[in-house]
Amino acid sequence: MAQPHAVEVLLRPAVELYTVAVCAGAAVVCVVAPWSLALNPVLGLGSGLAFLAFGAVRLRDAWAILRYRRHIRRLPRYVMTSRDVPVSQYRLFVGRGFRWEQRHTHRLTQTYKPEFRRYAEPTTFYRLARRLEERLEFAPPPLPRLARALAWDSPLNPVRPLPPVGGMPRLHGIEPHETDVTLPLGERVGHTLVLGTTRVGKTRLAELFITQDIRRKIQGEHEVVIVFDPKGDADLLKRMYVEARRAGREGEMYVFHLGWPDISARYNAVGRFGRISEVATRIAGQLSGEGNSAAFREFAWRFVNIIARALVELGQRPDYLLIQRHVVNIDALFIEYAQHFFARTEPKAWEVIVQLEGRLNDKTIPRHMVGREKRVVALEQYLSQTRTYDAVLDGLRSAVRYDRTYFDKIVASLLPLLEKLTTGKIAQLLAPNYSDLSDPRPIFDWMQIIRKRAVVYVGLDALSDAEVAAAVGNSMFSDLVSVAGHIYKHGIDDGLPGASANAKVAINVHADEFNELMGDEFIPLINKGGGAGMQVTAYTQTLSDIEARIGNRAKAGQVIGNFNNLFMLRVRETATAELLTRQLPKVEVYTTTLVSGATDSSDIHGPTDFTSNAQDRISTSSVPLIEPAHVVGLPKGQCFALIEGGNLWKVRMPLPAPDPDEAMPRDLQQLAGYMRQHYAEAGEWWEGNGLLRLHDDDALPADLAEEVKEGTLDEEAPS
Repeated sequence: MAQPHAVEVLLRPAVELYTVAVCAGAAVVCVVAPWSLALNPVLGLGSGLAFLAFGAVRLRDAWAILRYRRHIRRLPRYVMTSRDVPVSQYRLFVGRGFRWEQRHTHRLTQTYKPEFRRYAEPTTFYRLARRLEERLEFAPPPLPRLARALAWDSPLNPVRPLPPVGGMPRLHGIEPHETDVTLPLGERVGHTLVLGTTRVGKTRLAELFITQDIRRKIQGEHEVVIVFDPKGDADLLKRMYVEARRAGREGEMYVFHLGWPDISARYNAVGRFGRISEVATRIAGQLSGEGNSAAFREFAWRFVNIIARALVELGQRPDYLLIQRHVVNIDALFIEYAQHFFARTEPKAWEVIVQLEGRLNDKTIPRHMVGREKRVVALEQYLSQTRTYDAVLDGLRSAVRYDRTYFDKIVASLLPLLEKLTTGKIAQLLAPNYSDLSDPRPIFDWMQIIRKRAVVYVGLDALSDAEVAAAVGNSMFSDLVSVAGHIYKHGIDDGLPGASANAKVAINVHADEFNELMGDEFIPLINKGGGAGMQVTAYTQTLSDIEARIGNRAKAGQVIGNFNNLFMLRVRETATAELLTRQLPKVEVYTTTLVSGATDSSDIHGPTDFTSNAQDRISTSSVPLIEPAHVVGLPKGQCFALIEGGNLWKVRMPLPAPDPDEAMPRDLQQLAGYMRQHYAEAGEWWEGNGLLRLHDDDALPADLAEEVKEGTLDEEAPS
């Protein structure tokens, strides 16, 4: 950079060019006409080389000034294909940037001063060109051609438009010397939080991380990659498949999508557990626990736990369909389990129960058992007369002893949730039939995924039904926590021949819009999952999203406090920006003040009539390293990264460039096309085409598409 001084000033004319011009002229004279300087040819050549060397030094200084001024207004283009993304066994590539230090705060402060405004803002010609573009857009021919020429995106265009990324280019342009920014893989166990508002580059950053996670291979083993995508991003799904195919892992990729059950893999959210009580926790945990609802949630937990224990004792794997069936009619489960229990312990008891059932009539049935099956009443009478003890049987007995109407009331909050999870084709995904060998859709669980080092995309279709998406997502998180606890204690190969208790693998969990999925299950996942190899990267928009989802400021702080790495893109909430700025120190910046004055002499006979002075004063002031306004003003695709124990980096991600081999199977192409049509950002819902989409055959199942063509869809009856 230019010659160092007490106060660095880079926003100024490149006065070094004057010296370069003089040196170039002197060198020409020395070489061409040495006699004019009273030099012989040899000395003239030597003097010319000396002038050229000094001019080269000054030209380098001038170039530094010119490049700095150019970067303040416009950054050089940074494009990278996914094939060119570097994949390291030791570090995670983030982008290009620089470590933010005191000198960068000083340079940024200078750009806001009035005397430097002409260097930091677009030129007059640039503003005039943009104004002409606006006015000539609807002008008569051939004037629109001039507008297109002014908008020509080429280095040959002197008024080339800036990239449509918004923000302030100066935030990154204050350091012309960029370097690759990377994060040590050992730091990822501390988990990573990515904050940024809509459409500013969160998904691009996620693609960058996921690409490396899929392709990374350490000691001959790939890593596990699990991606939760609530809203459904077609480009993200495509990127995952392309990278899995490049890495030779397309056979290990699973796509679970609630919106496309016909081609989705299947997953039983409550079928695998370490403790039987986890089944009730995963289901009842989705119910509201505020106010009076807390008591009903506890009742629901108890009854689901009773049902789950009975199913396991009967040798049946719990799923949403079975639990819903027995919540609606617990009598059948009570009878089935009683048959199973007495067949093992007291075979002759059933004859007595049948005799008791035959004696029952409407008058002999107790009031609280009205509405129950007679066999249930007979079982209750038999158990009341004997001292038979079984924990599961006693639990079922306590459930059927409730008045039928009262029982329906206390589980009323549970049934709507179970209905949502078991309605239509979604039931086939969440309650798979393990014995149906003709179904080609694979069934997976997390332990199987981890042992296979697989890649999983989880599309939760949150824009169609947020409650179902949250319920399934929370169940998956809870299942992951259970699996993490098992891996922490026994390793991933527990139960296999030659298993080692210390065998672990990196499990990369990427949760986009994770505030929509987060519940109490998420806290232990990031709090204690690191010991099992869990590396969570969570993406969301604001801190308020987290607090609103959890409903508790203290718990929201607990979640945020478990993320050691922070990537902050442009945000619109000052409180979110302060999460970064409050963790940074203050620094001293230099300011110059011009002071001039004159003093009259009171001695009219003295030799001095007045005295004058002019001073340049240098002072320092303490300012924050960056302000929240700087975070709010970030261009798209740029971020501040607080990594490795509080080191602040300014980063910009590469723009994606297309690759020629990015192809997908036909079924995934249909899924991606559907996602592109129907999954818009929540903030742009009013731009959708609404019912016009019904005429797009590819967006509907075959039967509905045929009905649309024939016009046979049921019409709304006139009022």
